[in-house]
Amino acid sequence: MSHSEPMIRFTDVEKNYGKTVCLDHLDFSVAPGEFVTLIGPSGSGKTTILRMLMTLERVDSGTIEVGGEYLSHERRKDKLVPASEAHFRRMRSQIGMVFQQFNLFPNMSVLGNITMGPIRSLGTDQEKAKERGMELLELVGLTDKAKARPTELSGGQQQRVAIARALAMEPKVLLLDEVTSALDPELVTGVLKLLADIAASTDITFLCVTHEMRFARTVSDRVLMFDQGRVVESGPPEQLFTEPANQRTRQFIDAVLAAD
Repeated sequence: MSHSEPMIRFTDVEKNYGKTVCLDHLDFSVAPGEFVTLIGPSGSGKTTILRMLMTLERVDSGTIEVGGEYLSHERRKDKLVPASEAHFRRMRSQIGMVFQQFNLFPNMSVLGNITMGPIRSLGTDQEKAKERGMELLELVGLTDKAKARPTELSGGQQQRVAIARALAMEPKVLLLDEVTSALDPELVTGVLKLLADIAASTDITFLCVTHEMRFARTVSDRVLMFDQGRVVESGPPEQLFTEPANQRTRQFIDAVLAAD
């Protein structure tokens, strides 16, 4: 992939659930290393986009590309056909995700949660995986919790472990799905600062769904406003939050900020 090509590209993507239109001929792209945040009301299609990138949902029509390769399809005898499970597995290895819920394995240590993926999926040597795991625990400020069980940690600490676990897989793309929604308010700032530091110090491409408007404004390179399965406005955060061009964007931002 050349640096000028998008890291993520949706082209004319449709997704319907029965008669409900979720994504409506969606077109958008994310450049390599860019931090893009998706905002918009519940049901506008934001989380479905992340689920499609994780191959948890399939497109009804259109195509998705990651790193210059088709995610939703593959080429066979010069024809574009729906992707096989083997193709999905290979493409999935480039993509990490941090969920609303931490999804840590309670019967494993913190370090074990971080090293299991690289050892099993990437074939990383056990000692190298542990060494990298400790480096990541240092990054997230939890070296003293390596032997602890997830149940012994606070919600903020568990989310930090989940972030370290995602980074251990060396993803090209990191998806963030409302990563602070399950946290107590006093823990939110620390987790968001950690993500901002990671975004600033790596070349990972981020795609983030959040209702934390201050975080979106501070960290994002670009913000996309979604409504009814389409992008209704896209722009740098300062422009979009201070002088939105679209009336729907203005209504949404005013409503969210008023609720804070």
